[in-house]
Amino acid sequence: MRTDRSVSGEYRLQFTPTARKTLEHLSSQPQYEKQLRQVRRALGRLQGDPRHPGLHSHEHSSLHGANGEDVWDSSSENHVPAAWRPFWHYGPTENVITILMITPRP
Repeated sequence: MRTDRSVSGEYRLQFTPTARKTLEHLSSQPQYEKQLRQVRRALGRLQGDPRHPGLHSHEHSSLHGANGEDVWDSSSENHVPAAWRPFWHYGPTENVITILMITPRP
């Protein structure tokens, strides 16, 4: 498991085109205002500490990044069946987290 602990305590978030498009879509739809706020809060926590207890981050053993990275997902809301979740991995360089996609929980 790659940890890439940030020296400064913060990570830089890098978004795939898919993740960026989802954020733009959520931003443009008034009915998603609450979900967008929750996703942004989760991204802020992720940037500060991917192990933040409120994120409930967990690794997916069946998913891997383009270069074999371990893929994780984090909660934007707890106890909400259709909460949106960012899927991410550490890298491509130290102190960077790549947001692969943001999707509602199935």
